[in-house]
Amino acid sequence: MARSALLAGLGALALASIALAGCASSTSGSPSEEPTQPVAADPDLGAAWLDNGRVIGLVTVGSSTCVPQAESADVSEDGVLQVTLAAPEEDEACTADLVPRVTLVGVPEDVDPEEDLSIEVTGDNQQGQVDLAAVAGLAPGGETDFQPSAGWATAAGQFVILTWGSSTCVPVIEDVAATAPAEVTVTFQTPPDDQACTMDMAPRGQVAAVNDLEEDSDVELILTGGEFDDVKVPIYGTNS
Repeated sequence: MARSALLAGLGALALASIALAGCASSTSGSPSEEPTQPVAADPDLGAAWLDNGRVIGLVTVGSSTCVPQAESADVSEDGVLQVTLAAPEEDEACTADLVPRVTLVGVPEDVDPEEDLSIEVTGDNQQGQVDLAAVAGLAPGGETDFQPSAGWATAAGQFVILTWGSSTCVPVIEDVAATAPAEVTVTFQTPPDDQACTMDMAPRGQVAAVNDLEEDSDVELILTGGEFDDVKVPIYGTNS
């Protein structure tokens, strides 16, 4: 059975309705089948380890209001994580902006975050490949502790933040700043007093970026403002 890692779009699903990542599967073609064409690397794709290696934050570029969901995540015979994306089930029209946004992908149980991982992405007008570097010390066994986590993505300075809370009250980033050689502070907006929030516990992924750090590894993230009171977590991996 797959880990209790989770498939969800940006704050889209309550905890009770989050689907498990698909169990790892292997595929083999018959001699009569056409050979599979290699998937080219896509510079717009990014990926980051989250939640101690239980989750991958997959960064794509597109509409900020129509974030794709992970429909499946399976490991091929050659160890490639194949992720299929699907458009969110919403009737609203998508905004025409092009921004980095994150899809949360539950990691199959036989993926080791201490080893480099190649990811192939298809579906929802996406097709490409991205490599996710290993991070020593990640141990994804067991269930999530519902604590914030963060990981460096593929683009220089870009990182993904995972928080847990109401799916209808996703915290809004107000400012991102390097506050020490190896420290980033993300400040969230103070929500309005009359904001009504559902009482679910959902995973919420967000993309942020910082460009003036002096160190590339062992960077600490401080979350402050809104529902966060100077919460400190490491940013997994290395800023490339």
